[in-house]
Amino acid sequence: MSWRTPALIAAAVLLPFTLTACTTSSDGDTATVDEAAGEGFPYTVENCGVTTTYKAPPKRVVTMNQHVTEIMLELGLTKSLVGTAYLDDQVLPKYAKDYASVPVLAKEYPSYEQVLAANPDFVYGGYASAFTAADGRGREAFRKAGIQTRLNAESCTQGDQPMDTLYEEIREVGRTFGVSDRAEAWIKQAKADNAATAKKLADLKPLSVFVYDSGDKTAFTAGGEGIGNELIERAGGTNVFADLDKPFGDASWENVVDRRPEVIVIYDYGATTVEQKKKRLLTDPALADVPAVKNKRFAVMPLSDAVLGVRVPAAVDKLAAQLHPEAVEAATTP
Repeated sequence: MSWRTPALIAAAVLLPFTLTACTTSSDGDTATVDEAAGEGFPYTVENCGVTTTYKAPPKRVVTMNQHVTEIMLELGLTKSLVGTAYLDDQVLPKYAKDYASVPVLAKEYPSYEQVLAANPDFVYGGYASAFTAADGRGREAFRKAGIQTRLNAESCTQGDQPMDTLYEEIREVGRTFGVSDRAEAWIKQAKADNAATAKKLADLKPLSVFVYDSGDKTAFTAGGEGIGNELIERAGGTNVFADLDKPFGDASWENVVDRRPEVIVIYDYGATTVEQKKKRLLTDPALADVPAVKNKRFAVMPLSDAVLGVRVPAAVDKLAAQLHPEAVEAATTP
């Protein structure tokens, strides 16, 4: 699934064009000033190698990829959305009404022209592929059109704790849109939820886990750099491909056999069903002696649970309940 291959996309960012007075941003680009910008502005932030000074919150936003769309909806920014694209599965029920009010520009990625037709002043991409220059949607192309951009930090962050990166992603988006109070409230609750899950799993021995996203000749899996790896660890598991130094990547089936995972986590999305993925694993003679296959120990997660978005704290608890059902049930039973 190359559309989730992380990449550092360095491009200058231009602040929005409106019929207001103009000034110059810290990176030399021309930016507009909204006299009603409000407290907290100007706000300068570095995102994936791009430093931008916001003089006011963006007003017309296009999101590409589900997890960044859900961040906007969670922060109560539906009215700022003028277009969205690329769901991996259904949005959470709590967002369904708000999501239905936003125009869907394309089933997958919209073209550059489709994005421009929505007249945005800000484009928020979830994966590096949202800003693929070869497809005409590079951040530089948007900059030249006077459109600000943001890339979800999972696509360009290495070496940090992904949960901390998630908190910072929410914090920076909140600051960008002038809703820091909402962002901080979400972070506070997320930390409490993560602590509650950790308490349930105290002193449990982790289970070795292999993530099966997709693939036939090789296994596309979760590596050690993304939120997916930390999600497994916080749920009471150990990712057998934690040494893969990126959020997603390919692994050989020989390595899957050698690392003998006790549980296989299947990412649920797209046209290939969970049952079809299970069948592929269960009927491969080369995998017959893998403990997870031999014992038919599978856990299932929607892909949108396993990327850097607002679903993660609840996803940790849901995965923990699949990896350690007895311990989680005992901890939640009055």
